[in-house]
Amino acid sequence: MKHYAILLLFPLLMHCKSAENISPNCYKGKLVLQGICMNYVIEAVNKDMDTSQVALEWKNPASGKSYQHVFALASTCTFPSNIKEGDSFSFKIIQPPKENTCAQCLAYSPTPSKKLFIEVCP
Repeated sequence: MKHYAILLLFPLLMHCKSAENISPNCYKGKLVLQGICMNYVIEAVNKDMDTSQVALEWKNPASGKSYQHVFALASTCTFPSNIKEGDSFSFKIIQPPKENTCAQCLAYSPTPSKKLFIEVCP
């Protein structure tokens, strides 16, 4: 009888294991500042991310508010419009595209000097 129980649990355990492996290179992020013209600031929520890729501390000169472990969004053409300031999401770091195929607004709002191209994970 124990053998049957193990056989019945095996697919469930395999499903849980495969769900963990869907996005192994994804990090947790939070959109902390939704500036004009996609000048977005994202906080790396899980601190196991390479700290050389983020600003450990950044102070917004416009508001005086400080943020930790943040970066500017570089992939403005592909960032989902349904993610709003304060929303959390998962993302992975990607290589910059070979060419930029979308029109971009040139208005400025402050962002950290560290910029990353990211893709939102499912």
